[in-house]
Amino acid sequence: MRRWGIAAALACVAVPAQGWAADKVPPLPPYVAAYQPTNVDERGAWMMADEEERHLRDAADVIRDPALNAYVRGVLCRTVGEDRCNAVRLYILRVPAFNATMSANGTMTIWSGALLRLRSEAELGAVLGHEFGHFELRHTLSGFRNRRSGTDLMAWASILIANSSALQMSTIGGFYAFDRAQETSADMIGVRYLATSRYPSAAAADVWERIMGEADATAIGRHRKANQRYAAGFFATHPTSLARATYLRDAAQAIADGGSAEGNAYRAALAPWLPTFLADQVKLNDFGGSEFVLAQLAADGWTTPLLFARGELYRERGNPRDLVAAAGFYQQAIDRGDAPAEAYRGLGLALLRGQQAGPAGIALREYLRRKPDAADAPLITTLVAS
Repeated sequence: MRRWGIAAALACVAVPAQGWAADKVPPLPPYVAAYQPTNVDERGAWMMADEEERHLRDAADVIRDPALNAYVRGVLCRTVGEDRCNAVRLYILRVPAFNATMSANGTMTIWSGALLRLRSEAELGAVLGHEFGHFELRHTLSGFRNRRSGTDLMAWASILIANSSALQMSTIGGFYAFDRAQETSADMIGVRYLATSRYPSAAAADVWERIMGEADATAIGRHRKANQRYAAGFFATHPTSLARATYLRDAAQAIADGGSAEGNAYRAALAPWLPTFLADQVKLNDFGGSEFVLAQLAADGWTTPLLFARGELYRERGNPRDLVAAAGFYQQAIDRGDAPAEAYRGLGLALLRGQQAGPAGIALREYLRRKPDAADAPLITTLVAS
C-alpha cells in the first residue's frame, strides 16, 4: 500500500533530463514480432481490443482515403522502422480533437483533430511514435492487469475496512500514477524513435507547447483563467502538458540531433482534407481555441482555406464587429481567385446580418450561380428574393 502512495507522489515530480548525446541515444529494445497473449489477463485485453477493432472497421467516422492513409502510415514506418510498423493496423478517425490511441492487438488510431494541429511529418512521427511506445512496452496489458488488481482490492477493502476511505484513496491514486508513469515512458521512447529516424527529436516538445497555447486560448475565450501547471493532479491520468514539454525539450537538447521536419511535405499531403478538418474545428464552438489553431496554421501566411475558415468562425460567433471581420476574411479569400462557392454564401450572410442588403444580394446570387444545385439553394433563393 505504501508503494502505491509513493508512486502517486513520484508521478508529480519533475522528470530529470536524460544525459543523452546524439551518438549515445539508448538503443531501442529488441522488437518482438507476432506477440501472442499468454495468460488470462492478456487474453482478456486482446479479446476486448479485437472486438473494438471489429466495430472500428465499419465505423462511419473512419477516413478511408487511400492516399491519406498511405501517407500517415509512411510517416509511422519512417519513425519506428519497417519491422515495428508492420505490426500496426492504422485507422484515421474524423474526430475534431487532438488524440491518438494504441491497443494491445496492434490497432492504432489517430484523430483528424490531431492531423489538423500538427505542423510537420516530424510532429506526426512524435505522436505516432508515442502511441507505438505504449504498444512495444506492453502498457495496455500491464494497465489491464493493474485495473483488474485495483478493482479486486477495492472490493476487499469495502468488506474489510468499511469505514475507511484512506485505503480507497491510496489505491485509486496508485492506479492513476501508474498511468502517468506509462505516459512518461512512452514519451521518452518516442523521443528515441525520432532520434534514430530522419526526423528531429525536438518535434515532440513543439507539439506540447502548442497544445498548451491552445488550452490557454480556449480558457481565455471562455472568460476563464489560463492555468498551466507542472505537477499533475492526484487523479490525472497523464503528465501535464507543461511537464511533458519541459522534459521532452530537455531530452531533445541533450540529444542535439539534426534532421528535417518535412513541414512542406506534410502540408501538401493534408491539403485535400484541410477544408474538411477546418470546418469540423469551427463547429466545436471554441472561438479562442479555433482562432489559435488558425493562427498557428497561418504562421507562413494566410491561405484561401484558412481565410474562409476564419470567416466562418467569426460569422458563427456573430457579434456585430465579428460580422464586419467575417466579411473581410471572406472577401480576402475571394480576392485570391480560388475560393470555394461557399465563400460567397458566407460573405452574403455576414453582410445580410450586418444590414447591408444590397451587397449581400450580389454575393448570394453569385453563390447560386456557382453552385445552383446546393442543398441550401432554395433557402438562399428565398433570402435573395426577400
